[in-house]
Amino acid sequence: MSDSLAHIRAARRSVPSMASLSAEAKDRALEAMASALDARRTEVLAANAEDVLECEGRIPLQMLKRLRVDGAKIDEMIASIRSVRSLPDPVGETLSALEMDEGLRVYKVRCPIGLIGIVFESRPDVVPQVMSLCLKSGNAVALKGGSEAKRSNRALFGILRSAVASAGVPAEAFALMESREDVAVMLGMDGDIDLIIPRGSYSFVRHIQDSTRIPVLGHSAGICGVYVDGAADLGKAYAVALDSKIQYPAACNAMENLLVDRSVLRGFLPRMAEIFRENGVEVRADAECRGVLGEEGAAPATEEDWDSEYGDLTVSVKAVGGLDEAIDFINAHGSHHTDCIVTEDEARAGEFVRRVDSADVMINASTRFADGFRIGLGAEVGISTGKIHARGPMGMEGLTIYKYVVVGRGQRVADYSGPGGRKYVHRELGEVCRYGKPRGTPRQRRARRHQGGHIVDHAGG
Repeated sequence: MSDSLAHIRAARRSVPSMASLSAEAKDRALEAMASALDARRTEVLAANAEDVLECEGRIPLQMLKRLRVDGAKIDEMIASIRSVRSLPDPVGETLSALEMDEGLRVYKVRCPIGLIGIVFESRPDVVPQVMSLCLKSGNAVALKGGSEAKRSNRALFGILRSAVASAGVPAEAFALMESREDVAVMLGMDGDIDLIIPRGSYSFVRHIQDSTRIPVLGHSAGICGVYVDGAADLGKAYAVALDSKIQYPAACNAMENLLVDRSVLRGFLPRMAEIFRENGVEVRADAECRGVLGEEGAAPATEEDWDSEYGDLTVSVKAVGGLDEAIDFINAHGSHHTDCIVTEDEARAGEFVRRVDSADVMINASTRFADGFRIGLGAEVGISTGKIHARGPMGMEGLTIYKYVVVGRGQRVADYSGPGGRKYVHRELGEVCRYGKPRGTPRQRRARRHQGGHIVDHAGG
């Protein structure tokens, strides 16, 4: 058996142990991770400097930017781990409770997925994000990063895995794959890995989806749009459009298409184009917009531009005849990732939210807010544009599923069958399943209180 295969099989065997960890044990391990990363940051910086030196001139500049780690980036990693630690433990949460009949109850309880496979490119900060989220959600994880970040990933993983082990969490639940061949190994382990989450370019995600029988949860191309409505506050529109484009143009949630209502075209577009030029953004526009800007003000946009993820300082601009046309364009040419409306009209904003088929919808706010840390998920393992069990930025809830727990007193289905059988009452209950949460420490168990016959777990464990 290859080393990679053995590591993944060991991670698989740890799944029951991870699912039964108490909230206290998880939080203790997360704090150990954050403290260890803070104490050993020079190791990470040294490893990353070697990766960057080796990759300079060999990979695109935007990929090199994602690869680079500095002190501020490590501070963000530490903050992300501690943010995850501060969140409630999702495992064992009762999602619903139903009385089927007297003495017979069914609970829908949140539980971990199992063993998660993460395949990612270029970004070392994925390692602490994913390890912390998988730990808190009770999952084991196998990670495979790009060769361009091999030293950085190895340093981060080693530090964090040792910290987890020192806190009493099974170290074998965390596996790091390093060779190109390991990707094929992972994608072929449909009997061991429950879910694959790829993080990288659209072509990279599609390659993973086409190469495995394991369910894949990833994003399509990041073709995001901003629509400046006829009722927009133009000051807000300038700020939102600029930030959506330039704050991090290589990100999958950066704006690529700017749609402008004809009623504000002449009042908005010339100044917007000037702001773009001042910030190094190339503007490509349809004929109507070029009529306002002049031929020197923008390059002509082609049909291919509306469907392009530039990942760079380029934006396509189009005039539209109102809300309906903007929504139709976004649904046809966008990638169902993140789209925004700038408007002061509440009714139009509502229509936009209901009819735009995207994972993230913004009202008067930059598309760059489509991020797990920013929206309060602690961190994210990726962004999903699919319609399976999770959509948008994926935090811990995206790493959990649920099970049904039926609690009875020896009831038989036979007693409910036939013309004279007992009838189900199916009455909703406002109570918590006492079997859902891991038991935790004696201190945590003592913290549990009974209120009105309902179990309330004040310790979160």
